[in-house]
Amino acid sequence: MATDAPERFAAPWQAEVLGLQVALVENDIFTAAEWAEALGRTLHAPDAAEDGSDYYPRFLGALEGLLAEKGLTGTAEVDALSAAWRRAARATPHGEPIVLANDPEGRDRAE
Repeated sequence: MATDAPERFAAPWQAEVLGLQVALVENDIFTAAEWAEALGRTLHAPDAAEDGSDYYPRFLGALEGLLAEKGLTGTAEVDALSAAWRRAARATPHGEPIVLANDPEGRDRAE
């Protein structure tokens, strides 16, 4: 019996976070083994969804955790940047590219 294969990515951010992880390994920010360990820890955490429906949020969490572990960024910095992108998205006119410069709070800080 044939079945439809699921889409690889349900949203563009999922492909982007995978690309970021690959680039970080390729640029020796962390090794493939370090990545596998971090991702495995996250995916096998007791609160992980049994059906894997939280795979990409956990993938992102593993990436953020590994960057923090390496001292490259902290949770507060990631949260602040995420909030800035959300504000920029809300401030961007429909059909226009979302750019961080559209964050109304960021413009105030930059000037």
